[in-house]
Parts: sequence; C-alpha cells; structure tokens
Amino acid sequence: MAAAYDLGRHATAAVTPEQGHQGRVWRLTTTRGRYAVKVPFARPDPAAVAADAAYQDTVRAAGVHLPGVVRTPDGDVLRELADGTVVRVYEWVDVRPADRTLDPGAVGRAVAAIHAADVPDDRPPHPWHTEPVGVDRWRELTERALAADAPFAPRLAAHVPELVALEQLLGPPGPVRRCHCDLWADNVRASASADQDVVVLDWENSGPADPVGELPMVMFDFGVHDAGRTRSLYAAYVAAGGPARVTSPADCSMLIATLGHIIEIGALRWLNGTDPAEREIDAAWVAEGVDDPLTRRSVDLILGACAQVEAAGA
Repeated sequence: MAAAYDLGRHATAAVTPEQGHQGRVWRLTTTRGRYAVKVPFARPDPAAVAADAAYQDTVRAAGVHLPGVVRTPDGDVLRELADGTVVRVYEWVDVRPADRTLDPGAVGRAVAAIHAADVPDDRPPHPWHTEPVGVDRWRELTERALAADAPFAPRLAAHVPELVALEQLLGPPGPVRRCHCDLWADNVRASASADQDVVVLDWENSGPADPVGELPMVMFDFGVHDAGRTRSLYAAYVAAGGPARVTSPADCSMLIATLGHIIEIGALRWLNGTDPAEREIDAAWVAEGVDDPLTRRSVDLILGACAQVEAAGA
C-alpha cells in the first residue's frame, strides 16, 4: 500500500482499524509520516471519488482544516491492491473524541468556510435528505420492532407521532451546490493540535444540497437543545461570511429527513440482521434519534435563535 501511493519506507499499520459505518480506517506509519488508509465496504465509483476528492481540495484551499487527499504517483485517488481490495489514502490528523459541546463559535466559523466554497453540483439531492419516511413505513417498522422485542421498540413507538408531525414541515430545497452532507459531531471534531480549532472529517458522502438545509443539522447537533449555544453558532456563521440564512420551518427539511432515515435504516438493519455485534451498532443508530430526539420544539428553538441574531444585526 505504501509503495502504491509512494508514502515512504518501513511501513507499519495499526493492529486494528477504526470501524465506521461505510468502511474501515487503518493508521499507516512510514518514514514520511502517518496516513489514514480507508477500505470501503462497498466498491466505490471512481468518477464519484474523483469528484469528492476535487471538492475536498477546493474546500481545503479555502482554509477549512481537513485531512488532505493523497493520490498515487499517477494522480489516482483509488488504488486496487493485488488481492482486489480497493483503498484510498488521506493524511493523518489527530483529533479529539466526538463532542457535541464543542465551542459553537468554532463550529459556526468552520461551516461558514465550507459553505463559502461554492462548488456547483447540478444533480438532484439524495432522497435521504429530502423525502419523508412516511406514516405507513413508520407504522410498519414500529409493529415489527415491538413484535421482535427490539431494545428500542418502546421508545420508537413513543416518538413516531412526533416524527410524522415533523415530516409535515418538509419543503423542497433551494438552489443546491456541493455540500459535505454529513456534518454531525462524529465528523466535526476538535483538533488535538493547539493551533487549530476544528477538523472536518469524512467527505465521501458529499453531494448536492442546499446550504440553508445543511446549517440546521449542525445547529441541532452542536446546539444540544440550548438556545444560547444555537444562537452563538449561527452568529459566528453569519459573522464569518456564511451565505445561508434560516428563516422558516421548511429550512429544517434536510435535518428532519436525514434524522428520520437514520432511525429508519437502523431499525430496518436490526430487524433484518442476525449478528449480535452488528445489531448493537444498528440499535445505537436508532437510539441516537429517539433518546435525544429532534422535535417541533427543537425546530422552533433553531428558528428563534436565528431570528434573534438577524434582529440584532439589523
């Protein structure tokens, strides 16, 4: 692997990888430094990979702190090894554990810098970010979870009426551009280095989205239901030149749809799965959405915080 990417000599890999939802990440150390080697579970499309790598290059050049994409000497992002394994490589960046109480000002400034990099993307947004799960699907999943005695079943059943009500707020996105699309606390981390604020990880899911829709996702996760934190994040975003403005419940559509589908897919995988370890991961996906849930009050809190910032700046 080190030879394929010309990373240096005396390569050693970590004994165990870090496990993600879409692949494994190995830390590789050579005479030139440390690298993150990603091994995706599904074989990626080379054209899509080239596009997301180019987007990362653009955002990084705009000042966003993220691991640099490493290419082979021929300029390729992906490389198929002799055993058929497909890999991609990044610079290694030390980060602290995921923390939703990260400084909201630092998060707001980082997202503003991401959104300031206007990279066109004329594809339609993924339905994951725009479409409701739907009342019939919620009913089916709840009935199956209760019948199977899923560990999350009672909490899911209790939260479904709120999920259905939230989906009534959905509206179409505004003009789209390339966005990160996965700016949760797992991927927006404090740097372990004292000279950096925030590191943004995992850009492979980047794609077409409305920045106005992406911003409430960040405000919900890092606001942690606190009006002051939510207001500080939005104020920092606006002051740093972020282009999105959140003014209506429909602006929270990406947040509502995405969290709904996270709960849906976690429940579905648990119901269809048999491996205890995998089921534990799936149940955690559902728990993220029902134990600390998004509600209509959460949407009101976000809109109120944004309105206060806009009024103060008027």
